[in-house]
Amino acid sequence: MKIKVSNVNTPNWKEVTVKSRIPEELEKLSEIARNIWWAWNFEATELFRDLDPELWKECGQNPVLLLERMSYEKLEALAKDKVILRRMNEVYTKFRDYMDVKPDEQRPSIAYFSMEYGLSSVLKIYSGGLGVLAGDYLKEASDSNVDLCAVGFLYRYGYFTQTLSMDGQQIANYEAQNFGQLPIERVMDANGQPLIVDVPYLDYFVHANVWRVNVGRISLYLLDTDNEMNSEFDRPITHQLYGGDWENRLKQEILLGIGGILTLKALGIKKDVYHCNEGHAALINVQRICDYVATGLTFDQAIELVRASSLYTVHTPVPAGHDYFDEGLFGKYMGGYPSRMGISWDDLMDLGRNNPGDKGERFCMSVFACNTSQEVNGVSWLHGKVSQEMFSSIWKGYFPEESHVGYVTNGVHFPTWSATEWKELYFKYFNENFWFDQSNPKIWEAIYNVPDEEIWKTRMTMKNKLVDYIRKSFRDTWLKNQGDPSRIVSLMDKINPNALLIGFGRRFATYKRAHLLFTDLDRLSKIVNNPDYPVQFLFTGKAHPHDGAGQGLIKRIIEISRRPEFLGKIIFLENYDM
Repeated sequence: MKIKVSNVNTPNWKEVTVKSRIPEELEKLSEIARNIWWAWNFEATELFRDLDPELWKECGQNPVLLLERMSYEKLEALAKDKVILRRMNEVYTKFRDYMDVKPDEQRPSIAYFSMEYGLSSVLKIYSGGLGVLAGDYLKEASDSNVDLCAVGFLYRYGYFTQTLSMDGQQIANYEAQNFGQLPIERVMDANGQPLIVDVPYLDYFVHANVWRVNVGRISLYLLDTDNEMNSEFDRPITHQLYGGDWENRLKQEILLGIGGILTLKALGIKKDVYHCNEGHAALINVQRICDYVATGLTFDQAIELVRASSLYTVHTPVPAGHDYFDEGLFGKYMGGYPSRMGISWDDLMDLGRNNPGDKGERFCMSVFACNTSQEVNGVSWLHGKVSQEMFSSIWKGYFPEESHVGYVTNGVHFPTWSATEWKELYFKYFNENFWFDQSNPKIWEAIYNVPDEEIWKTRMTMKNKLVDYIRKSFRDTWLKNQGDPSRIVSLMDKINPNALLIGFGRRFATYKRAHLLFTDLDRLSKIVNNPDYPVQFLFTGKAHPHDGAGQGLIKRIIEISRRPEFLGKIIFLENYDM
C-alpha cells in the first residue's frame, strides 16, 4: 500500500477567534460593552464596575476585557442576581432608546478625518488635545443626532506609556494592543469577508484592514496596515501614533487621506461635507479631485466642487508645527496622482506651497488644505487671529483678516468630563433638558437652587479622591524606582487636601510654556508655602519621544519638585491619560 506523504509536514493555518461564553441572560451586557456609549454614561460604567470591582480595575475599566476574563462560575452567578439583571435592563433600555433615534436629515451629513481620537483610555489611539477634541466631537455629534461618520487609524502600539526615572528622565514604553479585547469589530464586505482597502502608493498598493468603533450612533472606521499582504516596510505604517521617520509620516497621511476616501467609497458612503481635523488628512482632496475628474470633469471644475464641500480645522499655532515634505520624498509616493487629477506635477506641488513656483519650497499639508477648502477655522478667537497671520502668505495682496480663516472655539463633551458625583447633583436639581442644552444660560439658573454646602461637599469629595490618587500614584512610582522610603513618606505628609490645587495637564511641547511658572522660584516658594493660603501645583503630560526640549521641561519640573521648599507643593504625575 502506497501512502501519499507530500503535504504531511505543511501546516495549514486558519484564523481562529476565541470569545468567552456569556450566559444568555447577560447578552445585553456584551452589546453595551461593544459601543463606546458606556464611556459617557455613568450608570453603564458603574454597572460594569459592580460586576467585579477588583477585576474592573485590573482590566483598566475595559468592559470587553472584563467580560472575557470573568470566570464562567461568576457569570452564572450574575445571571441569577436579580439586582444586577434589573440594573442591566434599565441601562439597556436607555441605550436602545438612544440608539433607535434616527439622524436629523435636515442638517448636512459629514465625513470627519483625524489622525487620533480620544474616546476612552481603553482605546489607545490618541495622544493629546487634538485627539480629545476629535473624540468629543464624535460623542457630541452622536448626542446631537448628526449624520456623521469618521475615519482614523487603529494603532497596534498606540501612543507610548510614560514612565519616569528617578532623575526625571521620560522613558517611552510601547505596549501592543490586543484588538480582540477592544470595543471594536471587523468590517465585512458584501461577501461576508473582512474588508481590505487597497491604497495606491505610486507603483504598488498598501492593503489596509478596516475596523469599526461604535461611538453611540456614530461609526468610526479605523484603518490598520498590519496585514500579511503588505511588505515588512508597510506593515508598521499604523504601528505607532506619530511614530517613525518623515517617510512613515507621509505614508500615514496618504493612508488617512486617500485611503480614508477609498474606504468610504468601498462602504458606499457619500457625505455633504468633508472635514479635516488638522492637515494630516489633507490628501482626502487629492482623491476627491481624482474621482470627479474620472467622471469627465476638468480639474478646475473638480477643485471647485471639492472646495465647496471641504472644511479644515487647524490646531497648531506655529509654522514649525505643520508637516512639510521634500519634493523628492513626496514624489516617491504621490508621483502618479497629477495625471489622474488632470494637472502637472508642478501644479500639484504649488497647491502645497506658500510661494507657487518656488522649486526650493517643500510641500506643506496645511497649505494644501487651505487651498482646497472653502472653510478654515482655528480653535479659539485668538487662535483664529494667529492662524490668519500664519497663513496670510498664501493669499498675497489681501490683509490677514480678509482671508476665509475663521474660528470655532473648542468645547468639551460635558457628559464625558463630568464626574459621577456632579452628574448625580445635576440629575437632582436640574431639569432633564440640561443634558441636551448646556449652552442655554436659563438652564444654568437652577444652580441657585443647590445649597452651597452640597456644592462644597461634592467638590471636596472629588478633591479628596484626586489627592488619594496622587498619593497612590506617587507611592507606586517611588517603590517601582526603589526610591528612599523616608522621602516618599515625607512627600505624602506634605500633600495638603485643603490647599488650593492648580492643575496643568497638557502635552509637553515648548510652545505650551509649562516653564513660565518657574521663572521666579523665590516668589513661587512664597506662594506655595503661604501658611494661610497654601497652594499646590499638579503637572502631568507627555513629551514626544523625539522632542528633547519637551522632555527637558519635564525633567526640570521634577528636579524643582524635589527641592525641600517645593516637596509636596509641586507635583508631577507620570503617564497622563484620559
